[in-house]
Amino acid sequence: MSEDARVSALIVDDEPVARAGLRHMLAEVDWVACIGEAGNGLAAVEMINRLRPELVFLDIQMPGLLGTELLAHLQHRPLVVFTTAYAEHAVAAFEIGALDYLLKPFGPERLAAALDRVRGVVGEPLAPALDRFGEAMGPGPISRLFVRNGRAIVPVPVGGIDWIEAVGDYVALHVGAATHLLSLSLNRLEARLDPQRFVRIHRTHIVNLDHVTAFRRQDGGGLAAELHDGTQLAVSRSKAQELRSWAR
Repeated sequence: MSEDARVSALIVDDEPVARAGLRHMLAEVDWVACIGEAGNGLAAVEMINRLRPELVFLDIQMPGLLGTELLAHLQHRPLVVFTTAYAEHAVAAFEIGALDYLLKPFGPERLAAALDRVRGVVGEPLAPALDRFGEAMGPGPISRLFVRNGRAIVPVPVGGIDWIEAVGDYVALHVGAATHLLSLSLNRLEARLDPQRFVRIHRTHIVNLDHVTAFRRQDGGGLAAELHDGTQLAVSRSKAQELRSWAR
């Protein structure tokens, strides 16, 4: 296959050994041409905007700029496959049009699965991916979060979340009987949720109004949000003043 017919790819990783390993695996893929490497986020922004690769393998945890941060600085928007040794970094990232997450260490078989996804969209209109990028990096509400399930990263529709709880440096997503932890602040997540659907009722709790059956007055005079599964969450005094009309 001629080089012009191959998909141009850039590797971004601050670890030389990781870059060399991925470059070696990509050399065995006849339809991918590796056109460069970057060892930090700032260099990556310059190279991506200058070389305009079709595909970027992007490490998340890097000096200068995190992989999830540098995307906001790009003039050229390539297809992205994240690579990371830390699952918590992958699941903390919003959906930004990334085709896959490769958790290090990964081998040729896992890389091949990611490349199958790449090959499935190469040559197709990129509007859906760019729409997802805009959703994540822009001011509008997000529709999905990614959570870890074993060694896999799976999407969770935001609309299916019952309530969200701050747990130290993490947030816990309560989705039915399941609970998922994300390395993300409650303030940051709140800023990306639809305020018409999600309400912060306490400094540590956000509820999905679609899953609230009632706001009920308590014996002590306080207010609690009652969810469809019977869970009751205290409402702060300041928020209770805004929600009195919901109570019954």
